[in-house]
Amino acid sequence: MKQKKVKEPLWTKSFVMLMVGNLFVFMSFQMLIPTLPPYIKSLGASGLEIGLVTALFSIGAVLSRPFIGFLLEYKARKPLVLIGAVALLMITIIYPLSQIVVIFLLFRFVHGLAWGWSTTVNGTAAVDVIPKSRLGEGMGYYGLSITLGMIIAPSLGIFLYQVTSFSNLIYVSSVLGIIALGLLAIVSYRTPDVVRDTKREQLKFSYIGSLVEKTSWYPSFITLVATFGYGAIVTFIVIFGEERGLDQIFLFYLFNAIMASISRPLAGKWFDQRGPKGLVLGCMFLSFIGMWVLSFAHSNLMLAIAGALFGVGFGSLIPTLQSWTLSTTPDNRRGVANGMFFSSIDLGIGLSGLIFGVLAQFVETATLFQISSFFLLLAMIFAFAEGRKKRLLIEEKQRLTS
Repeated sequence: MKQKKVKEPLWTKSFVMLMVGNLFVFMSFQMLIPTLPPYIKSLGASGLEIGLVTALFSIGAVLSRPFIGFLLEYKARKPLVLIGAVALLMITIIYPLSQIVVIFLLFRFVHGLAWGWSTTVNGTAAVDVIPKSRLGEGMGYYGLSITLGMIIAPSLGIFLYQVTSFSNLIYVSSVLGIIALGLLAIVSYRTPDVVRDTKREQLKFSYIGSLVEKTSWYPSFITLVATFGYGAIVTFIVIFGEERGLDQIFLFYLFNAIMASISRPLAGKWFDQRGPKGLVLGCMFLSFIGMWVLSFAHSNLMLAIAGALFGVGFGSLIPTLQSWTLSTTPDNRRGVANGMFFSSIDLGIGLSGLIFGVLAQFVETATLFQISSFFLLLAMIFAFAEGRKKRLLIEEKQRLTS
């Protein structure tokens, strides 16, 4: 009688605490995304300076990740996670002190450095506590903490900014940051043996070497292209709602969150059983359709449908691409690979905001969504090409050995 294979445990206390702690990290941070531009505008910032709010943050995040990726090759996880959480909390608390535009932009750059540190370390710590046989499923659930934070928090931030003061918004964000710090402090982290046995003296730091992981750069490149398309929604959906007279923009976020929550675990299991290619192509196609539905939305029902399509599509795409990136990476290089992956997201969204911000002066917001959707098609072509290349290599290997 064939013995049934026992699944390795996924829902450990450490994994749950790390996932929930990361949710509060993202909630604390994402509340500020839509509210910092109007705040700096109230300080007298120019259009260029408002654009720098996103650009300087993205630059800071990308610059810091190679250094933290290098540290993750030989350092224990817990102190690095807590340093990142404390740094994010401190920079959040001091934002109200920035009454001068130049000082505010400096704070924003430092915030980017801290964000690059925290997201890289937290993601690497999550991979370390997830069984390898359930990596796709585990990262799907972990990625859900990222998606829910990115979907729920902006709406909450906008609401608080509109009905109360910027200082009160910062207080709420800081409380969420304190909760995140408390949860992350009680996690029992696992540092891989190969990392624990490595000494600093054995490694040579290379900025480029710690910026790009050669074994897994391709899925991160696909991530950059896909998030470039997604960046138009992040930047312009509130403006789009104002143009169309849609006062229930939260419906897009709500149905996005619901469908992402339902589809993420299923997508993770698919990844573990069948690999990334078909899943990535399907998710990108649904995201493409969702973006076009959004561009034609003149009712709240259309907003909800677009959000649902995007929740299934893009909501499952990002953790799938992250799992793909990490599944081809050696254990001691996971920190570098995670840093590369998150830098791809930051670069994609940051560059998208700047470029489509310029283009927005000449076309309607709906047209921006339609133009940006073609970057999802471009990402599909790159994903298909990679799958085809691997299939040809396997066929060639089989031919040579036969």
